[in-house]
Amino acid sequence: MASSLLSFASASPLALLDPLKVNPRVGGSNQATFLGKNFIKTKSFTRTSMAVAVDVSKFNEVTMAPPDPILGVSEAFRADTHEMKLNLGVGAYRTEDLQPYVLDVVKKAENLMLERGENKEYLPIEGLAAFNKATAELLFGAESTVLQQQRVATVQGLSGTGSLRLAAVLIERYFPGAKVLISAPTWGNHKNIFNDAGVPWSEYRYYDPKTVGLDFDGMISDIKAAPAGSFVLVHGCAHNPTGIDPTPEQWEVIADVIQEKKHIPFFDVAYQGFASGSLDEDASSVRLFADRGMELLVAQSYSKNLGLYSERIGAINVVCSSSEVAQRVKSQLKRIARPMYSNPPIHGARIVANVVGTPDLFNEWKEEMASMAGRIKSVRKKLYDSITSKEKTSKDWSFILKQIGMFSFTGLNKAQSENMTSKWHVYMTKDGRISLAGLSAAKCDYLADAIIDSYHNVS
Repeated sequence: MASSLLSFASASPLALLDPLKVNPRVGGSNQATFLGKNFIKTKSFTRTSMAVAVDVSKFNEVTMAPPDPILGVSEAFRADTHEMKLNLGVGAYRTEDLQPYVLDVVKKAENLMLERGENKEYLPIEGLAAFNKATAELLFGAESTVLQQQRVATVQGLSGTGSLRLAAVLIERYFPGAKVLISAPTWGNHKNIFNDAGVPWSEYRYYDPKTVGLDFDGMISDIKAAPAGSFVLVHGCAHNPTGIDPTPEQWEVIADVIQEKKHIPFFDVAYQGFASGSLDEDASSVRLFADRGMELLVAQSYSKNLGLYSERIGAINVVCSSSEVAQRVKSQLKRIARPMYSNPPIHGARIVANVVGTPDLFNEWKEEMASMAGRIKSVRKKLYDSITSKEKTSKDWSFILKQIGMFSFTGLNKAQSENMTSKWHVYMTKDGRISLAGLSAAKCDYLADAIIDSYHNVS
């Protein structure tokens, strides 16, 4: 029905009464039914109108959700027509021309799939076996003790987010009341994941605004003060949003405290190989804890290092005390996944398995990763040089060089970040984080002007 108002010509009373009969339950009232719906009869000079009595929506109490603080940035960016606009909000790699990049090694892996004529049958709940083997070896090292002893339960997940969610549900079911400690600040979706899984969380100090660096003493103090047996969520490398990582020596101290307090370390590894350009170097923090014989959880993602953003490919790994415990943990992860999404998608899993499992492709991938990481490092240096050449005060901007990965925490507050967007058309998250992966060398001077103006002229 195109309108809630239906009009019928009153040429004949029978023509009207045939499809439309007076509702006997309302006696002589002017309410009638037509095709099972209630109408109110109203008369004009020559026409009879029927107005639909619409029920109040059962979803009336559903409120409008706020826009996602990260993905909403891209929506605003697309609507902007300014020629110098920059999207530094979403962490997605771009070329020097600021275009999306599909790795050559990914194209070759997909060609292999076509040549083999592989089918699209359902995967097992835990995912593609070749992927699970490849991803665990990539993370822990093929010769690692935990893999040799079969102490790792690995389940393919829906990228990092889905893998974190599987772990969160596992915690809620088998560690009731246990709290997850999260860095302040952290990736915006971490809190949403644990909130929706019903897992309590609290923050530990991480970022020091005075130094735009790591508040290591605060971090250690808060981990020590947490109830024994808490889960401590840490970023394996390239901390998001700050780009500030502990040093190797500081990782040792963190491991000491977690062991002492009988906490359970929980790693989020979203940038292995993409931070430093080395897969082994970026996995060193995870391997340090595993080599100590600690039980731990590790969520992985291949969105960044293989550019498989839309394939939603990742894994959750749980390092256990024995192979028997690992088998039981894996069975419960599968039990969690089954009613959630049944089984994971196959395309991205085969790409990863082909790349990691084919020596030529694996070596080519490492070269491409190093190239991508190198481009980000070069624009980081270019931005620092541009700012310091224009800066006329004694402000120290060296933190830009000390940070690692695709993000830089600029130290700009919310008002200053809003000025970056409203005046300079630079789209970024309101916490002052910018994605250097979305910056080109050609626009570093422009971005430097925007940062200096926002820092000095907006309180």
